[in-house]
Amino acid sequence: MKAHHYKVNITWTGNRGKGTASYTSYDRDHVIATPGKPQIPGSSDPSFRGDPGRYNPEELLVASLSSCHMLWYLHLCAAAGVIVVEYVDDAAGTMEETADGGGHFTEVTLFPVITLASEEMIEKADVLHEKANKLCFIASSCNFPVHHKPIYKIAERSMLEEGKKV
Repeated sequence: MKAHHYKVNITWTGNRGKGTASYTSYDRDHVIATPGKPQIPGSSDPSFRGDPGRYNPEELLVASLSSCHMLWYLHLCAAAGVIVVEYVDDAAGTMEETADGGGHFTEVTLFPVITLASEEMIEKADVLHEKANKLCFIASSCNFPVHHKPIYKIAERSMLEEGKKV
C-alpha cells in the first residue's frame, strides 16, 4: 500500500492582548495554511464564541466528506461511461454536544443534485454512490454514517452541444 502524507499549518490569530486569561478574553480566529495555496480563515462555531464569517472545523469536516465523495463519484462515473455534466451538493451534518462539554458527529447526509447527459444513465449513476461512499478516504475514516440522497436531472440536448451547464 502507498502512504500519503499531508501537512497543514494552523496559526491562532485571536490574541486580543491578554491571551487566554479568560474564556472571553480571546477570539477563536485562526488561519489554515499550506504552502502555495490560499489561506482558509478559520474560527469556532458561533455557538462557541466563533466568528460566523469564518469557516469552522465542523463545516470543514462536512465539506471534506462532500468533496471526497464527489471526486470519487465523478471518477467512477467516468470509468462506467456515465456522463455527469453538473454536480452540486448541499451537504448537512449533525453534531451533538455531550454533558462534559465535548461532542461528536452523529451523521452527515449528502444531497447532490446531479445533471446527467441522458435518462438511461440514472440507474447506473445511482449505484455508483454506494461505491463512492466506500472508497472515499474521509468517509471510511469516520465513526458515524455518511448518507447520500441524490437527485438526478437530465441535461437538455442543446445545452450539451453548446457545452453549457443546465
